[in-house]
Order: sequence, then C-alpha cells, then structure tokens
Amino acid sequence: MQDIWQNYIDGAWVDGGAGRIDVSDPATGEVFCAHALASAADVDAAVTAARRVHLSGALRDMRPIARGRLVQDMGRFLLAHKDEIAAELTREQGKPLWEAEIEVEGAALYFEYYGNQASTVEGRSVPLGAGYFDFTEHEPFGVSAQIIPWNYPLEMTARSLSAALTTGNTVVIKSPEMTPITNRWFALAAEHVGLPKGTVNVLCGMGHEAGAALAGHAGVNQIVFTGSVPTGVAIATAAAQNVVPCVLELGGKSAAIVHDDADLEAFENDIRWGIYFNAGQVCSAMSRVIVHESRHDELVERAAKVAKSLSVGPGADRPEFGANMGAMVSQGQRDRASGMVQAAEAKGARIVTGGRPLNRPGAFLEPTVLDGITPDMAIARNEVFGPVLSVLPFRDDAEAIEIANSTEYGLVGGVFTSDLDRATQAARQLRAGQVFVNEWYAGGVETPFGGYGKSGYGREKGREALWNYVQTKNVAIRLKG
Repeated sequence: MQDIWQNYIDGAWVDGGAGRIDVSDPATGEVFCAHALASAADVDAAVTAARRVHLSGALRDMRPIARGRLVQDMGRFLLAHKDEIAAELTREQGKPLWEAEIEVEGAALYFEYYGNQASTVEGRSVPLGAGYFDFTEHEPFGVSAQIIPWNYPLEMTARSLSAALTTGNTVVIKSPEMTPITNRWFALAAEHVGLPKGTVNVLCGMGHEAGAALAGHAGVNQIVFTGSVPTGVAIATAAAQNVVPCVLELGGKSAAIVHDDADLEAFENDIRWGIYFNAGQVCSAMSRVIVHESRHDELVERAAKVAKSLSVGPGADRPEFGANMGAMVSQGQRDRASGMVQAAEAKGARIVTGGRPLNRPGAFLEPTVLDGITPDMAIARNEVFGPVLSVLPFRDDAEAIEIANSTEYGLVGGVFTSDLDRATQAARQLRAGQVFVNEWYAGGVETPFGGYGKSGYGREKGREALWNYVQTKNVAIRLKG
C-alpha cells in the first residue's frame, strides 16, 4: 500500500489540482494514505480526453462482439487480482475481507454479463411500404460521467462502466473521496486489455468541486449517479442545463412484509443479509420489517437473536464467510446512525438490542433491532444507512401495503408468505422498482434495478440498463421505382 495515489487521466497517472485528501481505515480511524484531489481543470482534461476517443470512433466503430471481448477481459483481469483488490477494499471501506472478495467477484460478473450482450444491441426495420426502406440503429451517447458511492466503490463502478463500454461509450469516473483507492483497478484493467488512452478516466474529487464540474460539463453526454437525494437533485439540475440524460439511484427505505403464514426460521437468513451485510450500508437494505401482529413478538425475538449472533470487528480479521460484520465507513456515518437510533428511542421506540458504538477504536456500531416503531417516526421514513432494523406490526394486508408505501422512496420491497396469490397481489401494489418474494436480494446482474419516487429513475443491471447508454437513430430511405 503506497502512501500517495494519483488520478488517471488520458492514460497517465497525475496529481490533482485541488491537492490531496487523507484516506482512513474505518477499523482504526487512522490515516493510511492520501489521494490526489481533482480540480475542475482536471475534470475538463478527463472529459476532453474521453470526448476525443469517442469522436475518433475507436470504440463506436468496432465490431460489437470484439468490443464485448475487451469488456469481458477487464472482468477477468479483476479476478486475477482478487486477493490484492479485496485487501485494499477492506482497508478503505471497512467490510470483512470475505465480503470484499464477494464484491470483487460481483464486479467481474458485470463485465462478463455485459460483454456477452455487446452484439445484441440491435435495431429494427420499420415497414413503410414498397417505396421505402426504413431502419433504426442504436448509437452510444458519447462521454458517460459516472459518480460513484462509497459503500460499494468497486461493484457500483463496474455495473455502469461495463455497460457504458459495451455500448461504445467512453467514461469519466469520479471515485468517492472516502473510498477512492480500488477504483484505480479499472484504469489498470483498461490498460491491460488495450483500450485507447482516454477511454477510461478515473479521478477522485470533492462533490462540490469535481462532482459539480463533471455533472455540469458541456462535453458530457450522459450521467450515472448513485447517492443521496439532495445530491441527485443537484446533479439532475446541472445536467438539465445541458439537456443531458441521467440515471439516478438515490437510496431507499425498503420494507419486507411478513405475513402470518411466513417461515420465520428461514426469514432469519433474510434478516442477516438484508440489513447486516456491509454493516447495513446498502441502498436496498431491508431496513423495515412490517410483520403481522400475530407473529410480531416471535419475529422480534428471532431478529434480536440474529443481531446478537454477529461478531463485530476489523474486516481484515474476518477473512472467512460467516456470522460477522465489519466497521461502517467512517465515524461520522456511525455517529449519524447511532444518533438516529437514540432519537427514535426518545420518540418511544424500544431498543431490543444494539444501538451503541463499540467501546473500541474504529467506526463500529452494534447490530441493532428497534421495536415500538410507528410509520410516522423519522426512523421509519428516513434512510439510516447502517445496521439498524425497524419492526412495525400490521393487522391486515391493506394496512401492510399502506405502511410499506408510506415513504418517499420506492427502491425495493419484499413479501414473505406461502400464499402465491397474496404475494402476487402485494408485488403489484408495492410502489417499488423491484420486489423480492420469500428471499431478500433474489435476482442478480440479469435483473433490472432502479426506483420509484425519490429513489430515482432509470434502470441499472439487466438488459434494460443498456438502453441508458444508447440513443436511437432512424434512417428512412426513399427507393427508386
């Protein structure tokens, strides 16, 4: 691990015009390196390089199947360096080493999946009668600006970068300032497979400077952002000045509806993954459980058992898959989550277990279960982004749906029942972009993902994501004779 890391612009490693930022280990709170911070001028250089490559046609004119092979090779490059990448990811983000390895594998899977899709982005012929030949084709937008969150810096970059390259776009990535180290592997992967200099640019910068410059740059043709609602609104506003399309994934307050006929023993596994994976720092986390009143007490007891079973400590000390959890990304994020728990308790919520920072260095929070929650409480409406589960009772199906849909968000939802008709009806009524039935996080890279309401718009993952990176051109030919 070197002491200073640089940005990657137009095929070269360079310092940043805005100085440097310290990068801390969440498990200790200690600074372990510094990263160059990009200025607006650095952003302009990166966009200019990406635009040059796009206009050259180097990617756009390549046979799609050949372009797809390059994309797949980037994924294989990541897998070949999995151990090194995972160790760095744990160091900068705090998650257990085995979770970091899963993230590297997930990032590589996006390159495999989208690389396979390259030759399937096809147009169609449009019948206009004997006197015309009319067809459509899909062209890349050009320069894709991608502003990445800190919770999954590798996987979130991979899902947008792989789709953009597959469809022939060039890319400028703004890595998150709290977790900027591992994003450099995408630059190394691009070099390894032989992409032209300037195709992939990776820079770290503050949101108010580099992020704002990138979102408002006249040379950017499309924007992908994952993060908070206020920042998403600011990015969409800046993009609108240049009439640039966005894909916005802005988090959620997702709910699992657990009916009286649900298998609660199996549901313990959904609690473990749904809210305590990555210390709850997941936009689609199962942060609310809405349970039938007849099963409420049993579920609360089971949830507390799951929370108490988790060993919490430094991610580097947790290399094996199991019942353990690492640090949150920073003490600031930990304190925010802990503060929301204390505020909920002051409003009448009951802390069943957890809720306190660990008495040790680092950004650790006990896995938490809250009961006595009502839908109007802030903890039931606002995203905690931490290992905090809120439990709410319901009397009938209609009330369950009403509670689930009562927030401004609409990212994912879940239904747990043995009644297929009930599950199907609930899936149709839930205001969410993805609904899980009897397994939280069912699906994969093949399934489209995105939100309703203030969870954003546009879709990532699945074939649907590819259409965010292309625009349709129609060609109409008048035939003689």
